[in-house]
Amino acid sequence: MEFIRGIDIIKEDFELQDRLITARFNTLFTKSAHRWYIKLRQAHGQQSWTWWKTQIIKKWANDAWRFKVETAFESEKFNADKDKALPWFCQQKERLTALYPDMSEFMIHRKILRQCGGDLEHAVKSRTTEQSSAEDIIIY
Repeated sequence: MEFIRGIDIIKEDFELQDRLITARFNTLFTKSAHRWYIKLRQAHGQQSWTWWKTQIIKKWANDAWRFKVETAFESEKFNADKDKALPWFCQQKERLTALYPDMSEFMIHRKILRQCGGDLEHAVKSRTTEQSSAEDIIIY
């Protein structure tokens, strides 16, 4: 998961102690993740980053989570009458990045375009290249 990799990199680069990382969780997590964190923190007390990493993976990097995110991605087709392009595109991109962190930008963009369908998908594909950015795709 990108979140865990990011924390691992920061921990290594700045030689941070676990306590400095885990102390930020109370403000870092929001909504249901915050409630989950508080519940575990109260039940288990202060724990190491390694322990929290294991808990995060158990909670969010499992088949049920993956299925939920995949289903959300697949079910949300772009509708120009009700969706604003930028928020819709960004949400779909976040879902794919969470599911497939090593997927290329080009493949992410192609998968998202398939969710547009029809004339819109064809129009954007015919005007963009493999090097096109997310901004290029949204503009078209």
